[in-house]
Amino acid sequence: MTDADHTGAGDPRRTIELLWGVREKPRRGPKPKLTVDEIVTAAIEIADTEGITSLSVRRGAEKLGVSPMTIYTYIHSRAELLDLMMDRVHGELTDPPASHDWRVTMTVLAEDAWEMYHRHPWMLQLTTGRLPLGPHTFAKHERELKAVDAIGLTDLEMDAVVAMVNGFVQGIARGSVESASLVRRSGLTDMEWWTASAPVLAEIPEADAGLFPLAARIGQAAGETHGAASAPLHTFRFGLARILDGVEQLVTGGSGTSGTELPS
Repeated sequence: MTDADHTGAGDPRRTIELLWGVREKPRRGPKPKLTVDEIVTAAIEIADTEGITSLSVRRGAEKLGVSPMTIYTYIHSRAELLDLMMDRVHGELTDPPASHDWRVTMTVLAEDAWEMYHRHPWMLQLTTGRLPLGPHTFAKHERELKAVDAIGLTDLEMDAVVAMVNGFVQGIARGSVESASLVRRSGLTDMEWWTASAPVLAEIPEADAGLFPLAARIGQAAGETHGAASAPLHTFRFGLARILDGVEQLVTGGSGTSGTELPS
């Protein structure tokens, strides 16, 4: 992964002005051939269909039928473009239905993000230590904080809960996307792969199921239930519910909350 695959790696002033449309204000001279919005749309289409590694200024120019130098007139670097793309995709996320149950709201937001990552799997290949400082990314964060506002958490706890849920969704979604990609590349479903592997494994004495009784029993139960070696959606929903259980316990002051204080 190169430095260009980090969000927040572009020139701060230029990137923020692009994100907020400051550089889209009318200017004198000939009518521009393109808009930043058109460039970002083309870039997202390339990343969605060809993968993030195929994305370049040259490839974007080719798709739009212009020269690379024309693209550079609007966006100076791939790093700036990545921030614009991520912020645009965050704009696909919407306000959840009104609910008085914070758990319902957090679940809806997490499910929405899960689907977003599966529509745009390239987002999971970006390092996001510095999220884009754009309007859609701010709106996403505001919705998430609002979901846990006034439920009994401190500001720092609210911030940590949102970060924890986001990290969980992103991590499980990455595994789900990678699993689907492996099926496409190998031409085998998980069950087909296991059917082909199990007889060979059975020939190796060191891999006898009797030596690993828990793995054999639970693996069989999971496989029969899910019809696959893994079930990312089940893991996502089960894990999310357990995380929210923990937050609820923190809010209600139940047992096991000692040690949750954040360092100053």
